[in-house]
Amino acid sequence: MKDKVVIVTGSARGIGQAIAERFATEGSRVVLADLDKDGIESVAGKIVADGGSAIPVATDVAIEEQVDALFDTTLNEYGTVDVLVNNAGLTSPVKHILEVDKAWWDRLIGANLTGTFLCARRAAHIMARKGEGSIINMSSGGATKAHRAFVAYDASKGGIEAMTRALALDLGPYGVRVNCLVPGFIDTYGASVEVREKQSAIVPLGRMGEAADLAGSAVFLASSDAAYITGHRIVIDGGVLVQQRSANVDTFPPSQFPKLD
Repeated sequence: MKDKVVIVTGSARGIGQAIAERFATEGSRVVLADLDKDGIESVAGKIVADGGSAIPVATDVAIEEQVDALFDTTLNEYGTVDVLVNNAGLTSPVKHILEVDKAWWDRLIGANLTGTFLCARRAAHIMARKGEGSIINMSSGGATKAHRAFVAYDASKGGIEAMTRALALDLGPYGVRVNCLVPGFIDTYGASVEVREKQSAIVPLGRMGEAADLAGSAVFLASSDAAYITGHRIVIDGGVLVQQRSANVDTFPPSQFPKLD
């Protein structure tokens, strides 16, 4: 991955930061995109201080003009795009279907699904013209297993997996591969001991995942080691989804459902 140009959206913290930093340690030139300008500037500064190459570009991936500016800046700085990691997205606000309006739906679908599409479309034109490239999208267990009070989020992740397959078919003849990662319970923001114990009890490997657990898989999918892999999902969840039993879904239990008159 040395000298490859990698755009990572949603990279101010958590999974996106871990992925960006891992690519940097592999010698890639990294473009950090996020709404949090201070956050990506901090991550870029750390990468550069460690001897890597990185630039921050404040971006709302749901806005086409800002996505265009992200890619234009990348091309002006580095001349190409080899890898796109579509990590930006929202999970909240968590609301029951009886409590939501269209603005809530639009916000989550815009950040998660539309943002993935807009970035993938720009990357596809660049990569197809040079006959190679890798696009890595970020899905969720919610794409195939429902969460309570997550109708927009789960719909967006199901759409991302369908988009991944469709893009793989459209772009395969041009040498561009498209895959997605499916994280499980990942401790990205320092979960409490109680939460870690509760979630770890559900995981066959006995622990919550760390952001770094996804970084290696992202680098693998972007590398020549995955040259014959496209249109697929890699599940990184410690074995949660292989179980016959249902995982604990009481983060929004029925006791919190709206009371109807």
